Amino acid sequence: MPAEGFTEPRFDAVRAVFEDNLTSGRDVGAAFAVFHRGQPVVDLWGGLADPDSATPWGERTLAVVYSSTKGAAAVCANRLCELGELDVGAPVAHYWPEFAGGGKGAVTVEHVLTHRAGLPWVDDELTLAEVLAGRPLVEALERQIPVWEPGTQHGYHAVTFGTLVGELVRRVTGRSLGTYFREEVAMPLGLDLHIGLPAADEVRVAPIIGMLGIDPALAEEKPEVAALLEQVMGPGTPLGKALTVNGALDRSEGIDAPGGNVFNSVAVHAAELPAANGISDARSLARMYAACIGETDGVRILGEDQMRLAARQHTSGGNSVLFGIDLQFGLGFFARCSVAPFGGEGSFGHGGAGGSLGWADPAAELAFGYVMNRMETGLTGDERASSLLEATYRALG
Repeated sequence: MPAEGFTEPRFDAVRAVFEDNLTSGRDVGAAFAVFHRGQPVVDLWGGLADPDSATPWGERTLAVVYSSTKGAAAVCANRLCELGELDVGAPVAHYWPEFAGGGKGAVTVEHVLTHRAGLPWVDDELTLAEVLAGRPLVEALERQIPVWEPGTQHGYHAVTFGTLVGELVRRVTGRSLGTYFREEVAMPLGLDLHIGLPAADEVRVAPIIGMLGIDPALAEEKPEVAALLEQVMGPGTPLGKALTVNGALDRSEGIDAPGGNVFNSVAVHAAELPAANGISDARSLARMYAACIGETDGVRILGEDQMRLAARQHTSGGNSVLFGIDLQFGLGFFARCSVAPFGGEGSFGHGGAGGSLGWADPAAELAFGYVMNRMETGLTGDERASSLLEATYRALG
Protein backbone atom coordinates (compact mmCIF):
# COMPACT_ATOMS: atom_id res chain seq x y z
CA MET A 1 0.00 0.00 0.00
CA PRO A 2 1.74 3.20 -1.11
CA ALA A 3 1.49 6.11 1.30
CA GLU A 4 0.37 9.55 0.28
CA GLY A 5 1.92 12.78 1.52
CA PHE A 6 5.55 13.80 1.59
CA THR A 7 8.87 13.17 3.24
CA GLU A 8 12.00 15.22 2.93
CA PRO A 9 14.49 13.06 0.99
CA ARG A 10 16.56 12.09 4.03
CA PHE A 11 13.39 10.70 5.66
CA ASP A 12 12.39 8.41 2.79
CA ALA A 13 13.10 5.38 4.97
CA VAL A 14 10.30 6.55 7.27
CA ARG A 15 7.89 6.22 4.36
CA ALA A 16 9.05 2.63 3.83
CA VAL A 17 8.33 1.74 7.48
CA PHE A 18 4.94 3.45 7.34
CA GLU A 19 4.01 1.53 4.19
CA ASP A 20 5.20 -1.73 5.76
CA ASN A 21 2.84 -1.16 8.69
CA LEU A 22 -0.01 -0.92 6.19
CA THR A 23 1.08 -3.83 3.98
CA SER A 24 1.61 -6.15 6.94
CA GLY A 25 -1.84 -5.42 8.33
CA ARG A 26 -0.52 -3.90 11.53
CA ASP A 27 -2.29 -0.76 10.38
CA VAL A 28 -5.55 -0.56 8.44
CA GLY A 29 -5.48 3.22 8.08
CA ALA A 30 -3.07 5.65 9.70
CA ALA A 31 -1.13 8.90 9.51
CA PHE A 32 2.29 9.93 10.79
CA ALA A 33 3.90 13.37 10.92
CA VAL A 34 7.23 14.79 12.08
CA PHE A 35 8.37 18.35 12.67
CA HIS A 36 12.07 19.19 12.93
CA ARG A 37 13.13 22.61 14.16
CA GLY A 38 9.57 23.81 13.75
CA GLN A 39 9.18 22.68 10.15
CA PRO A 40 7.31 19.66 8.74
CA VAL A 41 9.65 17.00 7.37
CA VAL A 42 7.27 14.02 7.29
CA ASP A 43 3.51 14.06 6.62
CA LEU A 44 2.18 10.67 5.57
CA TRP A 45 -1.21 9.01 5.44
CA GLY A 46 -2.60 5.88 3.85
CA GLY A 47 -4.72 2.76 4.02
CA LEU A 48 -8.44 2.67 4.65
CA ALA A 49 -10.34 5.01 6.91
CA ASP A 50 -13.38 2.72 6.77
CA PRO A 51 -12.87 -0.83 5.48
CA ASP A 52 -16.63 -1.48 5.40
CA SER A 53 -17.14 1.21 2.78
CA ALA A 54 -13.62 0.98 1.29
CA THR A 55 -13.14 4.69 2.10
CA PRO A 56 -9.46 5.60 1.76
CA TRP A 57 -7.60 7.48 4.47
CA GLY A 58 -7.26 10.96 3.04
CA GLU A 59 -5.26 14.06 3.82
CA ARG A 60 -8.10 15.45 5.97
CA THR A 61 -9.15 12.22 7.71
CA LEU A 62 -9.45 12.51 11.50
CA ALA A 63 -9.12 9.87 14.20
CA VAL A 64 -10.16 9.51 17.83
CA VAL A 65 -6.91 9.68 19.82
CA TYR A 66 -8.18 8.65 23.27
CA SER A 67 -5.68 9.70 25.96
CA SER A 68 -3.41 11.52 23.55
CA THR A 69 -6.06 14.19 24.27
CA LYS A 70 -4.43 14.63 27.69
CA GLY A 71 -1.46 16.23 25.97
CA ALA A 72 -3.73 18.99 24.68
CA ALA A 73 -5.27 19.41 28.16
CA ALA A 74 -1.78 19.60 29.66
CA VAL A 75 -0.80 22.29 27.16
CA CYS A 76 -3.77 24.40 28.33
CA ALA A 77 -2.92 23.97 32.01
CA ASN A 78 0.77 24.71 31.52
CA ARG A 79 0.01 27.75 29.40
CA LEU A 80 -2.15 29.14 32.21
CA CYS A 81 0.64 28.40 34.71
CA GLU A 82 3.11 30.27 32.55
CA LEU A 83 0.73 33.23 32.33
CA GLY A 84 0.44 33.31 36.13
CA GLU A 85 -3.26 32.46 36.09
CA LEU A 86 -2.80 29.00 37.60
CA ASP A 87 -0.36 28.08 40.39
CA VAL A 88 0.68 24.42 40.53
CA GLY A 89 1.35 24.69 44.26
CA ALA A 90 -2.05 26.17 45.10
CA PRO A 91 -4.96 24.09 46.41
CA VAL A 92 -7.49 23.24 43.72
CA ALA A 93 -10.15 24.65 46.07
CA HIS A 94 -8.54 28.08 45.76
CA TYR A 95 -9.94 28.21 42.22
CA TRP A 96 -12.82 25.77 42.68
CA PRO A 97 -14.18 26.07 46.26
CA GLU A 98 -16.72 23.23 45.94
CA PHE A 99 -13.87 20.82 45.25
CA ALA A 100 -12.93 20.85 48.94
CA GLY A 101 -15.82 18.45 49.68
CA GLY A 102 -14.88 14.95 50.75
CA GLY A 103 -11.78 16.14 52.57
CA LYS A 104 -9.96 17.42 49.47
CA GLY A 105 -9.04 20.87 50.71
CA ALA A 106 -5.30 20.15 50.57
CA VAL A 107 -5.29 18.66 47.05
CA THR A 108 -3.10 20.86 44.85
CA VAL A 109 -3.07 21.66 41.16
CA GLU A 110 0.18 19.72 40.93
CA HIS A 111 -1.50 16.66 42.46
CA VAL A 112 -4.11 16.81 39.69
CA LEU A 113 -1.60 17.28 36.86
CA THR A 114 0.61 14.44 38.11
CA HIS A 115 -2.21 11.93 38.72
CA ARG A 116 -1.62 12.03 42.48
CA ALA A 117 -4.99 13.50 43.52
CA GLY A 118 -6.46 10.11 44.47
CA LEU A 119 -9.46 10.59 42.18
CA PRO A 120 -9.06 8.03 39.37
CA TRP A 121 -12.79 7.32 39.43
CA VAL A 122 -15.97 8.38 41.22
CA ASP A 123 -18.12 6.12 43.37
CA ASP A 124 -21.33 7.63 41.95
CA GLU A 125 -22.91 5.51 39.22
CA LEU A 126 -23.45 8.02 36.45
CA THR A 127 -25.07 7.38 33.09
CA LEU A 128 -23.16 7.89 29.87
CA ALA A 129 -25.36 10.88 29.09
CA GLU A 130 -24.42 12.44 32.45
CA VAL A 131 -20.71 11.97 31.79
CA LEU A 132 -21.06 13.51 28.34
CA ALA A 133 -22.98 16.45 29.80
CA GLY A 134 -19.95 17.24 31.96
CA ARG A 135 -21.55 18.92 34.94
CA PRO A 136 -22.71 15.73 36.73
CA LEU A 137 -19.16 14.35 36.69
CA VAL A 138 -17.79 17.64 38.00
CA GLU A 139 -20.29 17.48 40.88
CA ALA A 140 -19.47 13.83 41.55
CA LEU A 141 -15.79 14.76 41.84
CA GLU A 142 -16.70 17.52 44.28
CA ARG A 143 -18.34 14.90 46.53
CA GLN A 144 -15.76 12.17 46.01
CA ILE A 145 -13.49 11.10 48.88
CA PRO A 146 -9.96 10.38 47.56
CA VAL A 147 -9.13 6.73 46.97
CA TRP A 148 -5.71 7.30 48.52
CA GLU A 149 -4.16 10.13 50.50
CA PRO A 150 -3.43 12.78 47.87
CA GLY A 151 0.24 13.18 47.07
CA THR A 152 1.32 9.83 48.51
CA GLN A 153 1.15 7.84 45.26
CA HIS A 154 0.21 8.23 41.65
CA GLY A 155 -2.36 6.30 39.63
CA TYR A 156 -3.71 6.86 36.16
CA HIS A 157 -6.75 9.18 36.18
CA ALA A 158 -7.85 7.86 32.79
CA VAL A 159 -10.97 10.00 32.35
CA THR A 160 -11.25 12.13 35.49
CA PHE A 161 -7.95 13.88 34.67
CA GLY A 162 -9.63 15.78 31.86
CA THR A 163 -12.65 16.77 33.93
CA LEU A 164 -10.45 18.00 36.79
CA VAL A 165 -8.18 20.03 34.50
CA GLY A 166 -11.17 21.20 32.48
CA GLU A 167 -12.95 22.58 35.52
CA LEU A 168 -9.78 24.37 36.63
CA VAL A 169 -9.53 25.95 33.17
CA ARG A 170 -13.19 26.97 33.32
CA ARG A 171 -12.84 28.51 36.78
CA VAL A 172 -9.76 30.50 35.74
CA THR A 173 -10.76 31.59 32.24
CA GLY A 174 -14.56 31.31 32.13
CA ARG A 175 -14.22 29.03 29.09
CA SER A 176 -14.50 25.28 28.75
CA LEU A 177 -11.23 23.50 28.09
CA GLY A 178 -12.35 22.64 24.56
CA THR A 179 -13.12 26.29 23.84
CA TYR A 180 -9.91 27.53 25.47
CA PHE A 181 -7.84 25.03 23.50
CA ARG A 182 -9.53 25.97 20.24
CA GLU A 183 -9.14 29.72 20.72
CA GLU A 184 -5.69 29.88 22.36
CA VAL A 185 -3.86 26.91 20.84
CA ALA A 186 -5.59 25.33 17.83
CA MET A 187 -6.53 28.50 15.98
CA PRO A 188 -3.15 30.28 16.30
CA LEU A 189 -1.39 27.12 15.13
CA GLY A 190 -3.95 26.07 12.53
CA LEU A 191 -4.53 22.69 14.20
CA ASP A 192 -7.19 20.24 13.10
CA LEU A 193 -7.44 18.90 16.68
CA HIS A 194 -10.80 19.06 18.43
CA ILE A 195 -12.05 18.50 21.98
CA GLY A 196 -15.74 18.66 21.15
CA LEU A 197 -16.04 17.96 17.41
CA PRO A 198 -18.18 20.31 15.27
CA ALA A 199 -21.00 18.43 13.56
CA ALA A 200 -19.76 19.45 10.12
CA ASP A 201 -16.51 17.55 10.68
CA GLU A 202 -18.12 14.25 11.71
CA VAL A 203 -17.97 12.89 8.16
CA ARG A 204 -14.15 13.03 8.28
CA VAL A 205 -13.73 10.76 11.33
CA ALA A 206 -12.38 7.26 10.71
CA PRO A 207 -14.38 4.64 12.64
CA ILE A 208 -12.38 2.84 15.32
CA ILE A 209 -11.68 -0.82 14.61
CA GLY A 210 -11.74 -2.72 17.89
CA MET A 211 -12.53 -1.28 21.27
CA LEU A 212 -11.17 -0.23 24.61
CA GLY A 213 -11.85 -3.07 27.00
CA ILE A 214 -12.98 -6.61 26.34
CA ASP A 215 -14.01 -7.02 22.71
CA PRO A 216 -16.98 -9.43 22.37
CA ALA A 217 -15.28 -11.01 19.34
CA LEU A 218 -12.22 -11.75 21.48
CA ALA A 219 -14.40 -13.23 24.21
CA GLU A 220 -15.91 -15.62 21.67
CA GLU A 221 -12.64 -16.51 19.94
CA LYS A 222 -10.33 -16.66 22.99
CA PRO A 223 -12.42 -16.99 26.15
CA GLU A 224 -9.38 -17.64 28.31
CA VAL A 225 -7.80 -14.33 27.27
CA ALA A 226 -11.10 -12.52 27.80
CA ALA A 227 -11.38 -14.06 31.28
CA LEU A 228 -7.92 -12.78 32.17
CA LEU A 229 -8.78 -9.30 30.90
CA GLU A 230 -11.97 -9.41 32.95
CA GLN A 231 -9.88 -9.92 36.09
CA VAL A 232 -7.62 -7.03 35.16
CA MET A 233 -10.00 -4.43 33.76
CA GLY A 234 -13.53 -5.74 34.23
CA PRO A 235 -16.30 -3.94 36.11
CA GLY A 236 -15.35 -3.19 39.69
CA THR A 237 -11.58 -3.43 39.13
CA PRO A 238 -9.52 -0.26 39.70
CA LEU A 239 -8.52 -0.04 36.04
CA GLY A 240 -12.04 -0.86 34.87
CA LYS A 241 -13.53 1.89 37.02
CA ALA A 242 -10.86 4.38 35.91
CA LEU A 243 -11.31 3.66 32.19
CA THR A 244 -15.11 3.75 32.24
CA VAL A 245 -15.93 6.26 35.02
CA ASN A 246 -17.24 3.44 37.18
CA GLY A 247 -19.03 1.83 34.26
CA ALA A 248 -20.60 4.91 32.64
CA LEU A 249 -18.67 4.55 29.38
CA ASP A 250 -19.88 0.95 29.10
CA ARG A 251 -23.52 2.07 29.26
CA SER A 252 -24.58 3.07 25.76
CA GLU A 253 -28.34 3.30 26.34
CA GLY A 254 -29.95 5.57 23.78
CA ILE A 255 -26.68 6.23 21.92
CA ASP A 256 -25.77 4.77 18.54
CA ALA A 257 -22.38 3.10 19.04
CA PRO A 258 -21.14 1.60 15.74
CA GLY A 259 -19.10 -1.53 16.28
CA GLY A 260 -20.22 -1.59 19.89
CA ASN A 261 -17.73 1.19 20.72
CA VAL A 262 -19.21 4.34 22.27
CA PHE A 263 -16.18 6.27 21.01
CA ASN A 264 -17.54 5.77 17.49
CA SER A 265 -20.71 7.67 18.40
CA VAL A 266 -21.57 11.18 17.30
CA ALA A 267 -22.62 12.01 20.87
CA VAL A 268 -19.19 11.15 22.28
CA HIS A 269 -17.40 13.01 19.49
CA ALA A 270 -19.44 16.16 20.14
CA ALA A 271 -18.91 16.16 23.91
CA GLU A 272 -15.90 17.48 25.78
CA LEU A 273 -13.96 14.72 27.56
CA PRO A 274 -10.57 16.42 27.74
CA ALA A 275 -8.82 13.23 28.83
CA ALA A 276 -10.17 10.86 26.23
CA ASN A 277 -12.18 12.02 23.21
CA GLY A 278 -9.88 14.31 21.27
CA ILE A 279 -10.13 13.93 17.50
CA SER A 280 -7.14 14.86 15.37
CA ASP A 281 -4.87 14.16 12.48
CA ALA A 282 -1.20 13.31 12.93
CA ARG A 283 0.17 16.61 11.66
CA SER A 284 -1.82 18.55 14.28
CA LEU A 285 -0.44 16.46 17.14
CA ALA A 286 3.08 16.91 15.80
CA ARG A 287 2.60 20.63 15.18
CA MET A 288 1.24 21.18 18.71
CA TYR A 289 4.27 19.53 20.27
CA ALA A 290 6.61 21.37 17.89
CA ALA A 291 5.17 24.63 19.24
CA CYS A 292 5.80 23.44 22.80
CA ILE A 293 9.56 23.17 22.20
CA GLY A 294 10.15 26.00 19.73
CA GLU A 295 8.51 28.32 17.24
CA THR A 296 6.32 26.99 14.45
CA ASP A 297 5.51 29.67 11.87
CA GLY A 298 6.28 32.27 14.51
CA VAL A 299 4.04 30.71 17.19
CA ARG A 300 5.29 29.16 20.42
CA ILE A 301 2.71 28.06 22.99
CA LEU A 302 5.00 27.16 25.93
CA GLY A 303 8.11 29.08 26.90
CA GLU A 304 11.39 27.31 27.60
CA ASP A 305 11.14 27.37 31.41
CA GLN A 306 7.53 26.14 31.55
CA MET A 307 8.26 23.47 28.95
CA ARG A 308 11.14 22.10 31.00
CA LEU A 309 9.09 22.17 34.21
CA ALA A 310 6.22 20.37 32.46
CA ALA A 311 8.54 17.70 31.04
CA ARG A 312 10.44 17.04 34.28
CA GLN A 313 9.48 13.83 36.07
CA HIS A 314 7.35 14.71 39.10
CA THR A 315 6.42 11.17 40.15
CA SER A 316 8.26 8.02 41.18
CA GLY A 317 7.44 4.41 41.91
CA GLY A 318 4.82 2.20 40.31
CA ASN A 319 1.48 3.41 39.00
CA SER A 320 -1.25 2.42 41.46
CA VAL A 321 -3.98 1.98 38.85
CA LEU A 322 -1.81 0.39 36.14
CA PHE A 323 -0.49 -2.56 38.15
CA GLY A 324 2.66 -0.84 39.37
CA ILE A 325 4.19 -0.20 35.93
CA ASP A 326 6.87 2.44 35.51
CA LEU A 327 4.71 5.12 33.89
CA GLN A 328 5.86 8.51 35.17
CA PHE A 329 4.36 11.98 34.83
CA GLY A 330 5.46 15.53 34.39
CA LEU A 331 2.85 18.28 34.64
CA GLY A 332 0.12 16.49 32.71
CA PHE A 333 2.45 14.80 30.22
CA PHE A 334 4.15 11.41 30.25
CA ALA A 335 7.74 11.97 31.28
CA ARG A 336 10.30 9.80 29.51
CA CYS A 337 10.48 6.47 31.39
CA SER A 338 10.78 2.74 30.72
CA VAL A 339 7.15 2.46 29.61
CA ALA A 340 7.44 5.57 27.39
CA PRO A 341 11.11 5.47 26.29
CA PHE A 342 10.81 7.74 23.27
CA GLY A 343 13.48 10.30 22.50
CA GLY A 344 16.24 11.54 24.74
CA GLU A 345 16.33 13.03 28.21
CA GLY A 346 13.73 15.75 28.65
CA SER A 347 11.36 14.24 26.07
CA PHE A 348 7.65 14.28 26.86
CA GLY A 349 4.21 13.74 25.36
CA HIS A 350 1.20 11.51 25.70
CA GLY A 351 -0.09 8.30 24.16
CA GLY A 352 -3.62 7.02 23.83
CA ALA A 353 -5.36 3.68 24.18
CA GLY A 354 -5.04 1.76 20.96
CA GLY A 355 -1.71 3.24 19.92
CA SER A 356 -1.96 6.96 19.07
CA LEU A 357 0.95 9.12 20.20
CA GLY A 358 2.04 12.74 20.35
CA TRP A 359 5.62 13.40 21.47
CA ALA A 360 8.35 16.03 21.67
CA ASP A 361 12.13 15.72 21.99
CA PRO A 362 13.53 19.16 22.81
CA ALA A 363 17.19 18.11 22.53
CA ALA A 364 16.72 16.73 19.02
CA GLU A 365 14.22 19.50 18.14
CA LEU A 366 11.76 16.83 16.97
CA ALA A 367 8.00 16.50 17.41
CA PHE A 368 5.86 13.55 16.31
CA GLY A 369 2.23 12.64 15.79
CA TYR A 370 0.77 9.21 14.99
CA VAL A 371 -2.92 8.34 14.63
CA MET A 372 -4.68 5.22 13.39
CA ASN A 373 -8.03 3.41 13.35
CA ARG A 374 -6.99 -0.15 14.25
CA MET A 375 -6.69 -0.43 18.02
CA GLU A 376 -3.88 -2.37 19.66
CA THR A 377 -3.33 -2.79 23.39
CA GLY A 378 -0.74 -0.03 23.79
CA LEU A 379 -1.33 2.89 26.11
CA THR A 380 1.98 4.59 25.31
CA GLY A 381 2.26 3.66 21.67
CA ASP A 382 3.17 0.23 20.30
CA GLU A 383 5.41 -1.33 17.66
CA ARG A 384 3.82 0.72 14.89
CA ALA A 385 4.66 4.10 16.43
CA SER A 386 7.96 2.84 17.83
CA SER A 387 9.12 1.64 14.42
CA LEU A 388 8.28 5.02 12.88
CA LEU A 389 10.12 6.94 15.60
CA GLU A 390 13.15 4.68 15.32
CA ALA A 391 13.25 5.23 11.54
CA THR A 392 13.01 8.99 12.07
CA TYR A 393 15.96 9.06 14.44
CA ARG A 394 18.03 6.88 12.08
CA ALA A 395 17.26 9.30 9.24
CA LEU A 396 18.28 12.26 11.36
CA GLY A 397 21.59 10.60 12.10
